[in-house]
Amino acid sequence: MRKLLYGLFVLSAVPLKGQDKPNFVFIIADDVSRDDLGCYGNTEVKTPNIDRIAAAGIRFTNVFLTASSSSPSRNSIITGRYPHNTGGAELHSLPPDYMVSFPELLKQSGYYSVQAGKFHMGDYARRGFNIINENNKLNGDGGEELWVKCLQERPPDKPFFMWFAAYDAHRVWGPNQFSDMHDPDKITPPFYLVNGRKTREDLGKYYDEVARFDHYIGLVYEELVRQNVVRNTVIIIMADNGRPFPHSKTRVNDRGLGTPFIVHWPEGIGEEPKVCSSMVSSIDIAPTILDVAGISIPDHVQGYSFAGLLTKPHKSFRKYIFGEHNWHDYEAHERMVRTKDYLYILNSRPQFPQSGPADAVGSPSYEELDSLRKANSLTSQQVDIFTAPRPNEELYSNNSDPDQFDNLADNKSYRKKLVRLRSVLQEWMKETGDNIPENLTHDWYLREPGYVKTPDMNIRGEPVDAKFNATRINNKGKF
Repeated sequence: MRKLLYGLFVLSAVPLKGQDKPNFVFIIADDVSRDDLGCYGNTEVKTPNIDRIAAAGIRFTNVFLTASSSSPSRNSIITGRYPHNTGGAELHSLPPDYMVSFPELLKQSGYYSVQAGKFHMGDYARRGFNIINENNKLNGDGGEELWVKCLQERPPDKPFFMWFAAYDAHRVWGPNQFSDMHDPDKITPPFYLVNGRKTREDLGKYYDEVARFDHYIGLVYEELVRQNVVRNTVIIIMADNGRPFPHSKTRVNDRGLGTPFIVHWPEGIGEEPKVCSSMVSSIDIAPTILDVAGISIPDHVQGYSFAGLLTKPHKSFRKYIFGEHNWHDYEAHERMVRTKDYLYILNSRPQFPQSGPADAVGSPSYEELDSLRKANSLTSQQVDIFTAPRPNEELYSNNSDPDQFDNLADNKSYRKKLVRLRSVLQEWMKETGDNIPENLTHDWYLREPGYVKTPDMNIRGEPVDAKFNATRINNKGKF
């Protein structure tokens, strides 16, 4: 029986003095993949500050987002709920005002709460901040200009929570002090992209914006040191979805949903470098922060606290990760369940290719892929984004095929695994009130470069949460 959400919630935590509670600096990048940071093995991008912070904290290698799409992912993170349970499952759609964010609970418990940079969430989330700095001009092109200032202007007698959200590295690339920092001639694109001049230049400009993001993280860290609060400040660094390139952003595989996730907290976890390979969902971030802050986790949070991993990162945590992809420029409906060993995808709109969002389709990297496609010169992995119709079901072995290109769904040897994961996903969809509407939001743009609008522009279909009133459902699904 589905549990209804949002009865009267009374905070059980008593506000404490600033020095008695840990502070939080939550830093989120826009469109940055896990393998595009130095500490995750990328030898071409320059991220010395993030790498230094990771070397004195915990680097998580299996944290997954619930959506590879900006606002659905951010609303999910800040509420601890799946996108279809927030009411904001589609890009730019707004959750209802009765949603509750974890910063709101921190604020009610005595935290000074500030947002700076990209917001991209509903009005409900505004209640969670004493100050909101979302003026693009004041925040600067990358969204980071006000971060240090926010720390300098905080009241000294309160614990603080900072939600620092960069616009970096979202397209379009703009000139900045880090432009041309990455030489295209020294860049090797991933094998599913074309190793051509346009793609290498595209990646170079992307890396330049990742470097800007890294630079401001360094300034934030230096300010925390200057204020002598870095030891009792939990620094979290992550991203909202995969890089804005074909094969990554909006996909429900690891390239789309895998996020960098770094935790630095000397007083709580020490300063020895640690790696945690346990699977964690982004809906687990909200309850973990509340748990660390000593605040009761309300029933409407669907995630679980992984605070235990901060002191024992070798422990196991989740057995299942769930993700979804709904409208993002183009009609879509995909659901995913991932275990340590396998990834299963249900695609309810297999008639469409998975070319990526409109900004990726308009990119030089896509242009080079498309040119080779027309010449029948793409590899089987590169051509994947143009394939239509696609399989209704996909199954991948994460161990033998970590890049998830070899679909095993029709392989009889994996039939039992397919049926099992299909059942797990269907059970999760039922328990959490998910739905597959017949009338989904259609394409707002033609599936070609140029942002050419369709007659369906600005017309929304039936929300996936509507039929079963999913915003009022708290069921968590399998863990």
